[in-house]
Amino acid sequence: MRILILEDDPWIATDLQAILEADGHEIVDSLSSLDEAYRHLDDEFDCALLDIDVIGGKSFGVAQALAERRIPFVFVSASQPSDLPQTLRQAAFVAKPFEERTLLESVDHLSLNRLPC
Repeated sequence: MRILILEDDPWIATDLQAILEADGHEIVDSLSSLDEAYRHLDDEFDCALLDIDVIGGKSFGVAQALAERRIPFVFVSASQPSDLPQTLRQAAFVAKPFEERTLLESVDHLSLNRLPC
């Protein structure tokens, strides 16, 4: 799958990219800010991994825009699922620090369903 990453910590972004590429996925871009994410919403990608707290604020608006475009996504965050707005509480969520297996299972689930979480 072609995956977009929104993660402001460069070390974590690099880890995510390495894990996903080793599993055969293509990273179309790794972004660190909300401004960048909004500029790339119309790029061609199959799903996104979203940190919640990034440069410029919280990624909830980006998540909502992806859901409206029917692009699946997974929150990968140190925040708690209970921190999500009610409208996003059913989204897939991988807690940091994450296990590689858990991350890959979440991405595989997206590829099977191809629906917003």
